[in-house]
Amino acid sequence: MKLFPALEKAYTREPLTAREAQRQAQFIAFGPIVFQVSRLMVRFGILELLRERDGGMTIGEIAAETKLSDYAVRVLLEASLSIGTVLVDPASERFTLSKTGWFLLTDASTRVNMDFNHDVNYEGLFRLEESLREGRPAGLEHFGPWPTVYEGLSQLPEQVRRSWFSFDHFYSDHSFDEALRVIFSQPVGQLLDVGGNTGRWALRCVAYNPQVEVTVMDLPQQVAMMRRQPAGHEGAGRIRGYGCNLLDAEESFPTDRRYDAIWMSQFLDCFGEEEIRSILGRAARIMTDQTRLYIMETFWDRQKFEPAAFCLTLTSLYFTAIANGNSRMYHSETMQRLVEESGLEVETVHDFLGWGHSIMVCRKTDKH
Repeated sequence: MKLFPALEKAYTREPLTAREAQRQAQFIAFGPIVFQVSRLMVRFGILELLRERDGGMTIGEIAAETKLSDYAVRVLLEASLSIGTVLVDPASERFTLSKTGWFLLTDASTRVNMDFNHDVNYEGLFRLEESLREGRPAGLEHFGPWPTVYEGLSQLPEQVRRSWFSFDHFYSDHSFDEALRVIFSQPVGQLLDVGGNTGRWALRCVAYNPQVEVTVMDLPQQVAMMRRQPAGHEGAGRIRGYGCNLLDAEESFPTDRRYDAIWMSQFLDCFGEEEIRSILGRAARIMTDQTRLYIMETFWDRQKFEPAAFCLTLTSLYFTAIANGNSRMYHSETMQRLVEESGLEVETVHDFLGWGHSIMVCRKTDKH
């Protein structure tokens, strides 16, 4: 297993003393409470109040500002001392914001992750053991009877759907500018956007390049949602939809035009290995020697900083319990193997795009 330097340093040697390790074990044991306390410290505005007051605040002052009882403020603050999001001056009993509390309050990715975990994952993860044993997303039943979350996206409760899309778009959107430069570094007249969802990438493409035409390929219900998005946007007339259930191995990729580029962004992590081989194999069948297939993923092993890998490996369990029961955030070596088993080869890899994306550029092998 190959790891980028920051991950090798973190994951191959023991960094904690025995006392620190014991403390970390207790932190894990109380994880659900740590999460909910921290979420409410943000929701109730307590961390924001502490950020605004340089001299800190007492329990009574916070209670008066938030309209919470002294009891509610006290138990939240005392727990937050142990969690590490606030500090206290024993003499004045005034609480202030810690560095961790500051990041919890202001770091955009942390806020997106917290909303995603609370609204989408939290209750369903109670059935993680069942999901792992049975190979199905048992936690999804909390929301509906669908086999995977993708069939039910349009029917999720509004707040859940909002947090799901915010999580999905946050990471990809930060990589789009760099990804556009990679894709259009060579002439592209026809682009196939596989798993194009709401058409955000397609809109970016037609705005970036005045000649390109984009076909968004996704489930029929997602294509119907996508068609409502581009209206009125620059280049919308150069976007079309192609409805297809990619889990059906008998459904082929469109052959009515010759594609210069096939784009898969945060898409293959939605599938298990056998399904990925099927999808890539069908893509390979419509590729010419000039076609390039671009796979943009957040490979956990190729992260510059360890916190990113932490977020990614834990996100895998969302796929286990909620999304589909069999996919994950992949190690890049696994993806490269699947590419090669599908009649393709990795030509080059672009790393460190946006919030930790990589793009694998693939072409057909000579023997195919």
